[in-house]
Amino acid sequence: MTRALTEGRTIPILTVVAALVVIWYAFAVWLNSPWQIDRYEKAEVEWTTGQLINDTLNQERPVLPAAHQVAVEIWKTTVQKKITSKRSLVFHGWITLSATLLGFAIGTVLGVALAVFIVHNRAMDKSMMPWIIASQTVPILAIAPMIIVVLNAIGLSGLLPKALISTYLSFFPVVVGMVKGLRSPQAHELDLMHTYNASRAQTFWKLRWPSSMPYLFTSLKVAVAISLVGAIVGELPTGAVAGLGARLLTGSYYGQTIQIWSALFVAAALAACLVMIVGAADRIVMRRMGLAR
Repeated sequence: MTRALTEGRTIPILTVVAALVVIWYAFAVWLNSPWQIDRYEKAEVEWTTGQLINDTLNQERPVLPAAHQVAVEIWKTTVQKKITSKRSLVFHGWITLSATLLGFAIGTVLGVALAVFIVHNRAMDKSMMPWIIASQTVPILAIAPMIIVVLNAIGLSGLLPKALISTYLSFFPVVVGMVKGLRSPQAHELDLMHTYNASRAQTFWKLRWPSSMPYLFTSLKVAVAISLVGAIVGELPTGAVAGLGARLLTGSYYGQTIQIWSALFVAAALAACLVMIVGAADRIVMRRMGLAR
């Protein structure tokens, strides 16, 4: 068993994680110690290095919370709180996840549709592709408030505006990946389809679409992660009261750095789970196509 762990990825990953935790604690002591030392001096109390380290790692509002503080906060706000509680990260995570999944679904459909038109229409390729690329040069933090304000003005609020921001971010990798995938069949494969007198629809479904699957799932892994980012960003300019973005906002308003870091870690874990789900779907589809990965 020890040999299996050594030859696999477990030991290297655990080593990197341990090193990151050590660095994290070192920076927590370094960044939190000035305030703690100032507090000692004002109280005119004697202190030792051990006491300083202990106090800097257990401050109520630290500059950089320690790893155990974040872990305790996540435990309290996920396991020890009812999922219907406004203080539960499960509750807030579901709000963000709903917008993420809706935006991801819309972005995937839109991206695939645009890719199909671009591949089969030269005018679309020349006219749309430059604009699609240019759209991603606009910072999402600049465009998100405008989307929210415009949609609120026409009576659309709640889930949809956040989902559209996720769509804006997620459709781009799908378009780029699918265009590359649909164009991946080589010339002799296309010539063979012409030899069989296959129609454009038959060439698409029998050749182009299967060939694009590896590219599609690679793009979806990027898109689903960035959709979560879009949903969180969509919650920031709205003054939202629910969602992981709302937890980040309230944490920044009241200086609750532990709350901010716990929300960030939950968001990262949620993104990892979504990517893993897409990866599992990738393996299932590839296996059914005889292209196990």
